[in-house]
Amino acid sequence: MLVVFDMVARFLRSLGYRLTYVRNITDIDDKIIKRAAENREPIDALTARFIEAMNEDCAALNIERPDQEPRATQHLGTMVEMIRTLIAKDHAYVAEDGDVLYSVASFAGYGKLSGKRLQDLRAGARVEVDEAKRDPLDFVLWKAAKPGEPAWDSPWGIGRPGWHIECSAMSTSILGPYFDIHGGGVDLKFPHHENEIAQSCAALDAPFVKLWMHNGFVRIAEEKMSKSLGNFFTVRDVLKVHHPEVVRYFLLASHYRGPINYSEENLQQARAALDRLYTALRAVEPAETAAEGEAEQRFRAAMEDDFNTPEAFAVIQTLARDLNTAKAAGRNDEAKVLAARLLRLGGVLGLLRSETEAWFKQARAKDQASSALSDAQIDELIAARVAARKARNWIESDRIRDDLVAAGIILEDGPHGTKWRRK
Repeated sequence: MLVVFDMVARFLRSLGYRLTYVRNITDIDDKIIKRAAENREPIDALTARFIEAMNEDCAALNIERPDQEPRATQHLGTMVEMIRTLIAKDHAYVAEDGDVLYSVASFAGYGKLSGKRLQDLRAGARVEVDEAKRDPLDFVLWKAAKPGEPAWDSPWGIGRPGWHIECSAMSTSILGPYFDIHGGGVDLKFPHHENEIAQSCAALDAPFVKLWMHNGFVRIAEEKMSKSLGNFFTVRDVLKVHHPEVVRYFLLASHYRGPINYSEENLQQARAALDRLYTALRAVEPAETAAEGEAEQRFRAAMEDDFNTPEAFAVIQTLARDLNTAKAAGRNDEAKVLAARLLRLGGVLGLLRSETEAWFKQARAKDQASSALSDAQIDELIAARVAARKARNWIESDRIRDDLVAAGIILEDGPHGTKWRRK
């Protein structure tokens, strides 16, 4: 999800839009309280540790920091005021157990985002029996304090906010009652985003959001990735094996609304695609300025079509082929312009950040476990091969090359010397 909406922000800014990107952080909820209790550590220490880890992973994947990153515990006052307004408008009520609940039946548009009807939800919902609720679909806005849990003062006694009200309060306090785009995973469409709409529209008398965007799941063997299925792993697990740009390319190669099928084959395809782009950029000094060409127009058309990144990547790969053709034909000025355009479009997607030679070494660094040769040893062998060739010792030169090939090292001889990369 983070890579997807980073792509969205980058593209909108490339078009010249003034963008305020807000990414909420829930730093208090049931799961956090439970984990902190299990770890016997303060909740703020737990959340600080995970926020730091998230930021490290984002930096590795070249995900830019949002303009604002509010935390739920910093907006408790806004949440209390929003709940107070909902009660005053008869959209919420204080239950007998001290919780404050939203009355779903009071909001006529409930279910519009997800296409669900209240009568169907009530008929088929698996809702825990709760005698304090007027309607089994009502959801909590403020939870009465339980022993040992963190709690804050409110007009309804000490307690803490529900998850749904946190997101509404944080987003609207920064962006206002009606903003352009709200994003999230497809699993959040119902009930979380449906509940956000109900409480925000009712409290603020505004439409809340112009456009909703929901990204698909990462799937493994056609199943959703989840801890319960035992097929769950983290970004850090993947980055131990694959270069961050490979992972980013892989995540963006599918349309954001569809499922992403995780497999080593698909990651290898992403790496091969990046290799082609960096190979095209090799030995070319990009032009300092390059007017917009047909490729940029086709790229923009693809991205404006609901952020169609697969088509945008096809445009980029075609541009790389055109660059290779210009290089082969000796059209150096054209090659420089095409290289500048390729870098510009790659940058819109947060890619092609490495120097070309650094890419072929760094992207293959994950493979070193399968090779007994370090970068320094490879450079030494290449220097020895160059010396053998100068001495016309072709047998020794060929032997060194064969040894490098056997170790998974590909050599590319050119007018500027010998380049290498790991297979």
